[in-house]
Amino acid sequence: MGMALPVGGGIGGLVLVLLISALTGTNPIDIINSSPSSSESVGTAGSESIENDPQAKFVSVVLKSTEEVWGEVFREQGAGYQEPRLVLFTDATQSACGVGQSAMGPFYCPVDQKVYLDLSFFRDLDTRFGAPGDFAQAYVVAHEVGHHVQTLTGVSERVHAMRQRSSERQANQLSVQQELQADCYAGVWGHHAGRRQGLLDPGDAEEGLRAAAAIGDDRLQKQSQGRVAPESFTHGSSDQRVQWLRKGMENGRMEACDTFNAGTF
Repeated sequence: MGMALPVGGGIGGLVLVLLISALTGTNPIDIINSSPSSSESVGTAGSESIENDPQAKFVSVVLKSTEEVWGEVFREQGAGYQEPRLVLFTDATQSACGVGQSAMGPFYCPVDQKVYLDLSFFRDLDTRFGAPGDFAQAYVVAHEVGHHVQTLTGVSERVHAMRQRSSERQANQLSVQQELQADCYAGVWGHHAGRRQGLLDPGDAEEGLRAAAAIGDDRLQKQSQGRVAPESFTHGSSDQRVQWLRKGMENGRMEACDTFNAGTF
């Protein structure tokens, strides 16, 4: 039986399958009925297997799209793109960067070059953060892949070294700049994925922009503690996240994503 992709407003799961089919020359049915070799599932004791979860299939399709886009972007620059691995888990999982838990949300570990996603976060995007839609979910995956791009280009290593020599406030600012660049890289993916097939219209883009705004530090702090403390931001404000995601989507070039020399603060 084929996969039943979740379909929300905008780009839609089926459209993404058709996009990947066009990019890779693969039969859409083959994409639907198979998981990419770069993904793996991790379950916990007593949890239902997620290997056949439609949401897991959707995430794998999005990951495949990022691999195609970034592979071409790197080739254009005379470099090779090393694909990350995707780990889908429930509750908690062990990574080379430590134990990952659902409460942490999606994360990327540069040590093992894996993207870790708990599928419950996508439900939270809709019910808790008010950012439904397939492209909102795809943005989350593309953001974590953006961190992988930073690892391949050496940005992650440089930021880590600078943070070790910085005050807490300066280290937080560096973290914000790194996160905003990953947002911009997510936009670069969206630009190319949409341009190649003309499938990404302004309405689709709004899903990702709403998701970026929903998980800004200012909004999350206001929800959790009733006040906003900019000096403790680690990912950027809602406005900043929207700004950089939009910049990547409109420009489509890595060079446009230099958050470290753009007067972010």
